[in-house]
Amino acid sequence: MVINFLCKNRLFFLPYAFLLLLFGVLQLIYSQEQLMQWVNTRNSPAADALFPYITYLGDGVFFAAVCLLLVFLNRRIGLMAFASFALSSLTSEFLKKVVFKGSPRPLKYFEHSSFQYHLIEGLDIFSYNSFPSGHTITAFALFSLMAFLDENKKRGWVWLLLGLLAGYSRVYLFQHFVEDVFVGSMVGTISSVIIFRLLCGWATKTKAPGDE
Repeated sequence: MVINFLCKNRLFFLPYAFLLLLFGVLQLIYSQEQLMQWVNTRNSPAADALFPYITYLGDGVFFAAVCLLLVFLNRRIGLMAFASFALSSLTSEFLKKVVFKGSPRPLKYFEHSSFQYHLIEGLDIFSYNSFPSGHTITAFALFSLMAFLDENKKRGWVWLLLGLLAGYSRVYLFQHFVEDVFVGSMVGTISSVIIFRLLCGWATKTKAPGDE
């Protein structure tokens, strides 16, 4: 049952629901411009060095590499991960390049603004197709699936934290607005929930962990 699945993975879903509520309220109170400025002005040399690497947690190549590793460990679970990768990636491409094609990224939005934004030297910053964040979709598709597969449900919040770091990195790096990451996290998580619920029984040949 879905309720059992949610309860089983509550250490992922409960803090995630709280964060969705928190950032949902913040977006009602503040504009995307204000939220971006708040994040961008809180930079440091250490974060500048770290986040360009953390952002790769949401890269499609990283997700594909994890899928290949899972294939070697358990072929069916690996194929299920590939299915999640495919669904989340196709959804991301459709939303970014068809539904919301050309949506301006922060660099384009602040192009003629008086705001003195902070950029990391040498980093390629894009200008369009901002909404939603593809890296965040990928990260949450991957790490939510890992949370569902992990037999130690106490680690649910750890998988969530990895997704959050990837998402925050997109805002910190001036690649996306908060709303891009907010929606991207939901798209990625929903993608993996769908795939997990459909294929877990086949992949494990047992009941889904959430159904025990």
